[in-house]
Amino acid sequence: MAGSPLSKKFIIFTDLDGSLLNHEDYSYKDALPALNFIKKQKIPLIITTSKTRAEVEELLKELDIKEPFIVENGAAIFFPKKYRNFSINGEERDSYTVIKLGKDYSYVREFFEKAKKKFPIKGFGDMSVKEVSKLTGLPIEKAKLAKKREFTEPFIIEDASLIEKLEDEAKKYGLKITKGGRFYHLIGENQDKGKAVKITTDIFRKNSWKEAKTVGIGDSKNDIPMLKEVDIPILIMKPDGSYEDIDLPNLIRSKYSGSKGWNQVVLDVLTKELD
Repeated sequence: MAGSPLSKKFIIFTDLDGSLLNHEDYSYKDALPALNFIKKQKIPLIITTSKTRAEVEELLKELDIKEPFIVENGAAIFFPKKYRNFSINGEERDSYTVIKLGKDYSYVREFFEKAKKKFPIKGFGDMSVKEVSKLTGLPIEKAKLAKKREFTEPFIIEDASLIEKLEDEAKKYGLKITKGGRFYHLIGENQDKGKAVKITTDIFRKNSWKEAKTVGIGDSKNDIPMLKEVDIPILIMKPDGSYEDIDLPNLIRSKYSGSKGWNQVVLDVLTKELD
């Protein structure tokens, strides 16, 4: 199977927490067969996550993947410099060409500090590394990476019924709120995973990948814009056996949760395209 070439080019956009990574232990072990297949087929696997650049860089190093990635709920797209010799209009930052859609973290925190006086909210910027570790279940070293925010603020709120009022306040600052698997996220109003996926897809299609089929994989509300933007949307089952409430005509649902579901559904979709 792995040695046969696919009949079409694919680009895969994937969420991490609750999708490629298990919700409970953040493991991708059960997805290794599909990850190896993707690697052998030279399919671009583009991580599209609410996580930070620092977190994604560590994971990409582990997986030995050198592809573009989208961080902090579509806030920015990071293309490795000279990626496939593509023509990309973006700013040069470290070893990347970056397309920025979100607001700077300092601006987001400025609003958050004011909002804290009126709403019972607490963001990553208010928490110690130990607190982030406890809330996320991440080891201390990984919790440090989760606090290295560049664009957005994950937060908790004591009274979820106040979210709409908080959203109204955020709008005045050009910000909005989205919901992930564990946290609410305060993000720029002009960003979401879908917009970042569209821009990334357009870049591929302008650079000799015109016929490529796009696959999007997610499990939460903040993944819906991404799933609406791709040719093949895939929804991963939640640990309790339920699915995010989303209705797309060609939506594929995994049979299992987390990395096991990710592995099953990716192999199902890709192997259907084998010659």
